Amino acid sequence: MTSTEPDAALTGGVSLLERAITYLLGSLHRIGPDDMSRPTPCGRWDLCALLVHVSDSLLTLQEAIGDRSFSSRTRHEPPATITQLVRTQATSLLGAWVQAPGSADLVYVAGGRPVTATLVAATGALELAVHGWDIAQACGAADHPIPALLADELLELSALFVTAAERPGQFAPPVLVPPAAGPADRLVAFLGRVPLVSSGR
Repeated sequence: MTSTEPDAALTGGVSLLERAITYLLGSLHRIGPDDMSRPTPCGRWDLCALLVHVSDSLLTLQEAIGDRSFSSRTRHEPPATITQLVRTQATSLLGAWVQAPGSADLVYVAGGRPVTATLVAATGALELAVHGWDIAQACGAADHPIPALLADELLELSALFVTAAERPGQFAPPVLVPPAAGPADRLVAFLGRVPLVSSGR
């Protein structure tokens, strides 16, 4: 697939974002009161630091649709309230993108070049879904994988968003998985994570 011939997954970026946020919200519900210091699949980030990063991503996506109702408050929130704040942000973002008139046709500048809102939504969907998986793993929720259909569509798009040039500093090298691995395992493995099922844990 090339950037000049996007498939249905790319053109349906807003729908992907909606489904990714729904999955993320399910992961947030798995967080317990004593989980904030747990390690995550994201390198040196514990769960609290990961939630701060997810909050920043949600704010960026919210601002992309022209909604600046949330400020970057997460870094100053006590750990006990971070989960609720991120949950509120995710719910607000879901409503903003789904209800925005003509959102798929909006264009804004990112990195000095015009980018359609549909592409922004698809990129955001990839990040939020995978971080939703990271959160679930940190909480020991191995029974909460990324839904197969969503993972399959995001895996198809991930080759566009995660190139060899962009991987250093952002993603670890891809992890090998068995040929029979499902789309969720293949997606997180492509982004440098070790799937629990494939690793035997």
